[in-house]
Amino acid sequence: MAWFLAGSLVLSGCRKEEPVEPEVPAADPGTATRDAHLALGNPSGAVPSVVVPDNYLLVKSQYVLAYDNSRGTAKWVAWHLSSAWKGAAPRCNCYAMDQSLPTSFFRAVSSDYTNSGFDRGHMCPSEDRDASDADNEATFRMSNMMPQAPRLNQITWLGLEDYSRELMAQGQELYILAGGYGSGGVGSSLNTTQTIAGGDITVPSRYWKVLVVLPVGSDDLQRISTATRVIAVDMPNTQTADDLPWYSYRTSVDAIEDSTGLDLLSLVPASVQGALEANVDSGPTQ
Repeated sequence: MAWFLAGSLVLSGCRKEEPVEPEVPAADPGTATRDAHLALGNPSGAVPSVVVPDNYLLVKSQYVLAYDNSRGTAKWVAWHLSSAWKGAAPRCNCYAMDQSLPTSFFRAVSSDYTNSGFDRGHMCPSEDRDASDADNEATFRMSNMMPQAPRLNQITWLGLEDYSRELMAQGQELYILAGGYGSGGVGSSLNTTQTIAGGDITVPSRYWKVLVVLPVGSDDLQRISTATRVIAVDMPNTQTADDLPWYSYRTSVDAIEDSTGLDLLSLVPASVQGALEANVDSGPTQ
């Protein structure tokens, strides 16, 4: 059992400091910066302790995730996107075990996906992190991968990834959260598959993503209002997901929270949060 006190973690009578993301100096409005990935909240109250292996907080400079050891994948991944993260580093395709996870946890390797019928689907995309080789390599750690049906990953999911970078190119910055839930996806074998890697990796039945879109600026949390654009999607993990474009899967943040048990925008003021989470986006899609 855990009690949270002023950003610290108390477990079994001992007090342990929770690592926090470094503060980013304020910038002039219009200057793109690299901002804290969890500026809008920690969706599951994840903590960096092996005592909670199914809600383990893993903080990287490129993204933050909550690892669920019982499923062998992240519970959610959060990252900030602006032009400050962009560059010309090549895609490394260097899939590797995430050695920053505790050795007592299941730690996936690339071959766990071989002949599974599912892609190693990025949550934080490679193209969102190409300012340096190190940034790009971080997206290829297997903790950032989840089993996605090829046509979902390569077409529909990719379509939303591309659109998020279009928004960035138009002078926006985005706070993005993504993950999967349920079990039983349909990959290239066209059979419903509950797990891969000998049962160590659960195949989600659905994938979700939430994007909070703001003009580039500073004091991001204070600038979010009921007029802020929030795009939420919930897609089936199947080979027929591409029958519809990504924007046909738009839903509300409330609906995703009901399905996942997460609290996705917990640091947004309640008066604003309620309106944003109830809304279904109907904005432009290209």
